[in-house]
Amino acid sequence: MSVKKDIKLLLTENDATLAAIAREMTKLSGHNYSRSNISQKLSRGTLKYEEAKLIGEILGYELKFVRTKPYI
Repeated sequence: MSVKKDIKLLLTENDATLAAIAREMTKLSGHNYSRSNISQKLSRGTLKYEEAKLIGEILGYELKFVRTKPYI
């Protein structure tokens, strides 16, 4: 699944909108985010790790790496 699909699914499951997430991201980060800015980043696949992590935190999730198999 892509980051776009994952985040859209989380928004739907939590009855949240990109506009509300953008407002909260602006408030918490001090950077200016808009609904269209986040939507474009999701469509282009240019959403930064820190931004995805912040979206997760706003929705009540933790973004982390989980080992699924041994290294090499």
